[in-house]
Amino acid sequence: MTKFLLLTKYNSAPEDMEPMTNWDPDDITAHLDFLQAVNKELIERGELVDGQALAGPEQAKLVTSDGVGAPVLTDGPFPEYKELLAGYQMVDVESEARAIEIAAQISAAPGPGGKPIGQAIEVRQVMGPLPGVDL
Repeated sequence: MTKFLLLTKYNSAPEDMEPMTNWDPDDITAHLDFLQAVNKELIERGELVDGQALAGPEQAKLVTSDGVGAPVLTDGPFPEYKELLAGYQMVDVESEARAIEIAAQISAAPGPGGKPIGQAIEVRQVMGPLPGVDL
């Protein structure tokens, strides 16, 4: 089994798509129900390791430090960033092909009017724990 991180980004939906905050409430419910069903299937198959939605970019903070002085904090949103992470799912699957299959399913989540949104999902293999991390 190999772990992959499936990354969903705020700005990866088609340009002509309204932000979810502008969708009809029924479309939002259908979208979230679809994703919940995908996650339930992944749990039943023993493939979902973790999945989380992240707070919006307006709540984000960038932290930089030179290792000497106090860290510098910058509040979001960050218009200079083209891609902002909306959430992720970590899956533990037999192959990269299966991770891509799951990413395609997530990408086809319904949007306004039930039309698949075609949102880009980034698939990244997890290489292993960071040095000193033994969970």
